[in-house]
Amino acid sequence: MKKIITIQHTESVHHNNGMIGSLTDWELSERGHQQAQRLANRLAQTINSEKWKIYTSDLKRAYQTAEYLAKELDLSLQLQPELRERDLGEAVGKSVEWFKERLTPEKTVYDRLISTAESRSDKWKRLTPLVKAINESHENNIVLVSHGDCLSIFYAIWLGLSVEDLTKINLYGEPGGVSFLYDDGQKKSIRRLSDMSFVMD
Repeated sequence: MKKIITIQHTESVHHNNGMIGSLTDWELSERGHQQAQRLANRLAQTINSEKWKIYTSDLKRAYQTAEYLAKELDLSLQLQPELRERDLGEAVGKSVEWFKERLTPEKTVYDRLISTAESRSDKWKRLTPLVKAINESHENNIVLVSHGDCLSIFYAIWLGLSVEDLTKINLYGEPGGVSFLYDDGQKKSIRRLSDMSFVMD
C-alpha cells in the first residue's frame, strides 16, 4: 500500500497583505507558524509509527510548513521545484487588485488568467513527471507539502483523470489542509481531502 499525505502550506503573509502568492517567495505569517507547529505535532502523533519521505515546494511558505513536521519526525526535506505554485507571469510581485483588473476568467484548462501566466494545462505538464516518479518509486510513505492550485492539479493527475477534466472539476483545499491518498495497486482513493482538524485552535 502506497500512502501519500499532502499538506497545503499554512497561512502566509500574502493571505493578509493583498498581494499575489504564485511564485513570490512569501514567508509564513505568525499565525501560519503557529498553525504549522500544531499541524506537525498532531500529524506526527498519527503517522510516526512508520518511516516517511517528505518532499516540499522550495518556496518559503511551503518549506517553512514542512520544516515543523520534519523536526517532529526527525527527517530531512527534499526540495522539489515542481511543487511550486502556478506561475502567474507578470502578476508575480503585484497586488491582487492589480491582478483582478487585468485577468480574463479561465473557461478551459488551456486558458491563461493573463497572457504571461501558466495555464493549468502548463502546470499539469510540469507536474506530471513528478507524479509518475512518485507512482513508480519504492517509497510507500510520502508527504508532499505544496500550494493550493498545485495540489488540486496533483490530485487529478494522480487519480488518472485527463487534463480536460480540470475544465469541469476542482479538488479544492484550504491553507493548512491535510489530505490522505492511498494506492493499493488496484484502486486509488482519497479518504480525507483538506482535513483542517490538524491546524484548528
